[in-house]
Amino acid sequence: MAIHSVSQVNKFIKGIFDREQLLRGIMVRGEISNFKCYPSGHRYFTLKDADSSLKCVMFRSRAQSLRFQPVNGQKAVAAGTISVYERDGAYQLYVDSLAPEGTGDLALAFEQLKAKLTAEGLFAAEHKKELPVFPERIGVVTSLAGAVLRDIYHVAKHRWPAVQLVLRPVQVQGEGAAEQVAAAIRFFNENYPVDVLIVGRGGGSMEDLWAFNEECVVRAVYASRIPVISAVGHETDFTLADFAADVRAATPSNAAELAVPDRADLQRHVEGLMKRLAAQTHKGIESRRLRLEALLRRRVLQEPQSLLTERKLRLDALLRRLQQLAQQAMVNKRHAVSMALETLDGMNPARVLQRGYVVAEKDGQLVTKVAQIQPQEQLTLVLQDGRAVVEVMDTAVEPRKSRPRKRGK
Repeated sequence: MAIHSVSQVNKFIKGIFDREQLLRGIMVRGEISNFKCYPSGHRYFTLKDADSSLKCVMFRSRAQSLRFQPVNGQKAVAAGTISVYERDGAYQLYVDSLAPEGTGDLALAFEQLKAKLTAEGLFAAEHKKELPVFPERIGVVTSLAGAVLRDIYHVAKHRWPAVQLVLRPVQVQGEGAAEQVAAAIRFFNENYPVDVLIVGRGGGSMEDLWAFNEECVVRAVYASRIPVISAVGHETDFTLADFAADVRAATPSNAAELAVPDRADLQRHVEGLMKRLAAQTHKGIESRRLRLEALLRRRVLQEPQSLLTERKLRLDALLRRLQQLAQQAMVNKRHAVSMALETLDGMNPARVLQRGYVVAEKDGQLVTKVAQIQPQEQLTLVLQDGRAVVEVMDTAVEPRKSRPRKRGK
């Protein structure tokens, strides 16, 4: 019996696997476990069920087409070829495509990226910017072909003829479309500022609209300093760009309606304001006319002379009253002055001298007590008609007489 090397055995077994048509293009259902993504871009994982497991590898060239991020515990269906890895002598599934079981890979990728960006705050309401009321220039990011651009142009120009539309044509589906859309948004922000941006395309399948679910587009919309209106697909179509945009439009035509005011509506509004202004003006004039007529009917304007006569009589009465008060005040003042003069006259020293009294002075000072003088001193006596100098011969102090007490005290 011949002896074979390990390599020969593994190569032979690999040949058996490779010739078996059942193992080519096979689809295997199972639960993902031990999922690993290496820097090379290759993905390695295991598909398992309750009884068995199968090693799987998905090379970078195939993994680039993945729309979702596989996670451990997720049920999935893998399609590919089962073959033997000769070096290890182990068979494994070489995966060409991988899809989550029960839902499409695009739907799962959508929900995964939505959850990630929501957690980062890219869809938060506080980041939304207000649209300008009267934009002068609108940037449009869409395909040059198709009805989208035509619809936006006709609606915008019909509503607001003065607006200027600036197109940045891009590819809106297929490979490279997301990068073009994101670059166009950055172009307007960095090189050609406009008042508002409309980013969108016509309707289609989820696959057709997928460029507007790519992370680079969503982040470009979020980072835009220019307000962005998202107009992707029809009213029932939702993309992640819609959530990041400042305003979502149901259709491209609706985006144009949101971007510019309606000239006809504004004209009607202005006409309404003019009518209200005219009505208010007429009402104000009529009110003032009636008030003026009421004022003109008042007596002060009908008979001004009688009013002046009444005022004159009242003034004359006030003047008479004032004169009477002044005269009475004068009499009172004169009486008070007379009383004061009589009081002062009674206190006049000359009056005392006229009654026979004498005033003694010593060195120009009035002498009122015996203690102020000594014998042999000279005093000056002030008389009614002159002065006399005398010499003090002697002094004596008279005892103070006590006053008689009144009864009942």
